[in-house]
Amino acid sequence: MRITVIGATGMIGSRVVAEAAQRGHDVTALSRSGRDVLGASTAGKLDLSDTAGVREAIDQSDATVIAVPSDRTGGSHEPTIEAHRNLIADPPRQRVLVVGGAGSLVVDGIALKDSAGFPVEYRAEAETFTTILELYRESEGVDWTLLSPAPAITPGVRTGGYVTGADSPVGAEISAEDFAVAVVDELQYPAHRLARFTVAAR
Repeated sequence: MRITVIGATGMIGSRVVAEAAQRGHDVTALSRSGRDVLGASTAGKLDLSDTAGVREAIDQSDATVIAVPSDRTGGSHEPTIEAHRNLIADPPRQRVLVVGGAGSLVVDGIALKDSAGFPVEYRAEAETFTTILELYRESEGVDWTLLSPAPAITPGVRTGGYVTGADSPVGAEISAEDFAVAVVDELQYPAHRLARFTVAAR
């Protein structure tokens, strides 16, 4: 497959590039810096706000992963939402998998972001990706999937295993490496088109 990863230099994006390349896929790594990423066939500069550029990159691939987090430095989160809104308004032809957040997952009817003890520093990002999820759910003509991680995701060990769920957490944590396995599995063997799903460590 020809796979493009937007946000390829980040914790998730770089691991998706490595996982896809290790399986023999042709991977294009795009990021704001344009830095080379281990395993990528091609690297280039692209900002998520460049809607025309993003759409072109998606349509030149069989599938694209958007692994771009929202601002965690206190800046506005609206540009991230607007970037997805603009892409949805004139949708690409090829498949898109968006790396979302865990804050929109629901336990006993309450979103994690609204539960007691949810980290304040992640609240704005959680609100952002909840909005983005709703934008995709309301969209027409977009071949999309959104993957939410377990509540805790950190660099760790690739076991190759994980469990899946729909809108509620199925575990407390997952390594970034196994999350990347789940991303590439979904691209190769689509099981959650037009839907959100979540994964956690087995």
